[in-house]
Order: sequence, then C-alpha cells, then structure tokens
Amino acid sequence: MNDTGTSRELRTAAELLSEFRPRSEREAADVARIVPLATAGDPYARERPLHLTVSALIVHPAGREVLLRWHERQQDWLQVGGHGDPGEEFPAQVALREAREESNLPDLAFWPTARLLHVVVLPVPASDREPAHEHADLRFVLATRTPAAVRPERPSARVRWLPIEEACEAARGEALRESLARVVELLENEGPAAASAEGPSWTGGVDDSDR
Repeated sequence: MNDTGTSRELRTAAELLSEFRPRSEREAADVARIVPLATAGDPYARERPLHLTVSALIVHPAGREVLLRWHERQQDWLQVGGHGDPGEEFPAQVALREAREESNLPDLAFWPTARLLHVVVLPVPASDREPAHEHADLRFVLATRTPAAVRPERPSARVRWLPIEEACEAARGEALRESLARVVELLENEGPAAASAEGPSWTGGVDDSDR
C-alpha cells in the first residue's frame, strides 16, 4: 500500500475531486454538479436539496470478500456510510468513522490509498421525515485483516461478508455494481499481498484515540 497516511486523509472534498478522473460521461456530469457544492459552506447540511454523503466499500483482500450492510429504508444490501457530522471537514475521516461505527472492525485502513473510488449523485425519495433530495456520494475503499471481528451497530443493521464476485451478481443498484466492479479491479491489480504488509502502510489512518 502506498500513501495511506494522515496527509491523504486531511484532504477536503474539493481537493479530492480536483484529482479525481471520472470514468464515464455520467460520472463526469455528477462531479461537475458536486464541485460547487464541495466549496460551499457545510456541504453536508441535510437542508440542501443536494448534499454530500460519504461511504466505503470494506474489503478483506486476502479472502476476496466485501462487507455489505442491510439498510432498512432502501430494503437492500449496500455499502456502509452516511452523513458528515457538524464540524467534520474531511471526507476520508467521515468514511472511516462511519465504517467503524457500522462494522466495529478494529483495524480498518484505506486500501490501497485514501483516494476516491467512485463519485455518484443518487436520488433519495421523500419520506415522512424529509422531502425528496439527492446525495452526492463520495466512495472510498477500506480493508481489514480481521473479518470475523465484524459486529453490527444494532440488530436491525445486519452485516454480511460476500465473495466479491457474488456481491457483484447480487447487487441491484447500478451505482453499487459499478463500485464493486472497481473493487474487483483493485483486487486484481493490488492482490492480497498488499493487505498483508506490516507497518505504516497498513496502520496509517487508524488512530485508536478517536474511537
């Protein structure tokens, strides 16, 4: 693993997007919509019709597995993630916090680096609590060496490990299928050996003091 240290985590959404290269016309259009938002005050504010969210694909590279979480509102198995908290500025740190909260995995780290995997704008239908709106989702990849340590944050938020190929076949949403396809590419290019390295390349970004 390469640059997974704090310098990468402490990058704003605008900085991350400036170096991100969209893979399709749709993704380029989504990025173009998100860039002005990323430079606005509090881009995570839920009052905005379009606001930032952050999510992560958690993988166990040695086992070629990905962790999915049951989302009651969507009635689907999706990646972990959510909204930034007040005062949070750096998307990578939001991704790490959300992933820790939803999986309780003790050794999560960005893999292979703390760069964006996928950028997508997703519609969210109205509910009894909020009107219809859109999420500008910034997606990362996190890895663990201890998949058996996973624990859901609550009983209704079930989690499960799936072989990456099975997850690709089971995914219902186009956005998740695309994210998983990119994870497959990373697994092919990086290989499980990258996740077995010792030292700073693995532990960068894991700070026990803020759990």
